[in-house]
Amino acid sequence: MSRIKILYAEDEVFLGKIVRETLEGRGFEVVMVTSGAAVMPAFTSIRPDICVLDIMMPDRNGFEVAGDIRAGDGDVPIIFLTAKTQTEDLVRGFRTGANDYIRKPFSMEELIVRIENTLRLRKEPGAVDGRSGMTAAISIGKYALHVHRQILTVDQDERRLTYRECELLRQLWLGRDHIIPREDLLQAIWGNDSFLNSRNLDVYITKLRSYLKADDRIEILTIKGVGYRFVYP
Repeated sequence: MSRIKILYAEDEVFLGKIVRETLEGRGFEVVMVTSGAAVMPAFTSIRPDICVLDIMMPDRNGFEVAGDIRAGDGDVPIIFLTAKTQTEDLVRGFRTGANDYIRKPFSMEELIVRIENTLRLRKEPGAVDGRSGMTAAISIGKYALHVHRQILTVDQDERRLTYRECELLRQLWLGRDHIIPREDLLQAIWGNDSFLNSRNLDVYITKLRSYLKADDRIEILTIKGVGYRFVYP
């Protein structure tokens, strides 16, 4: 079986060496670069299964590099490593096409779990129709959610979702008309309920509400202090 290829961009060489060697010790194939300018040549050469990018890098920062990657590949997962935790930075990263954020300093176990979870979400098969048991698009009011393609359609318009956007919408749909605790969503999407992930969840909910605004029958209600309730027409 071929090993999972990781493109890892980190300008802190000592930290990068520790991370690379640990990942290689867990069976991953890792190509490490130490500047933003080196990312795209390496990406083109190795065609990685996942990219792990530091945001603050010489030449080109992680946001710019992720934009370059997304311009040519809308599918490869991207995880940002960052000390930047302001909401506007998180929003910018997700709009650039990131699938996840990890705040520095981080543990290697957290990084490995997030890599595995992100890859799992990418490979997860399409939604299963509860009546037929067959893979199918999910009908949500005027919308169709194509889980296996990570695409949300309404009329003739298509919106490509990130893996976590798609999975969050699927989880909300599965629990429709019931209150879903925040902790359950955080565990299902991120694997833990840390403060940073809780903020990420708020950003994702806001984005999903904007994506679904063409059908005013659909609501994602915030149940303060508890979680969310997805109202499904």
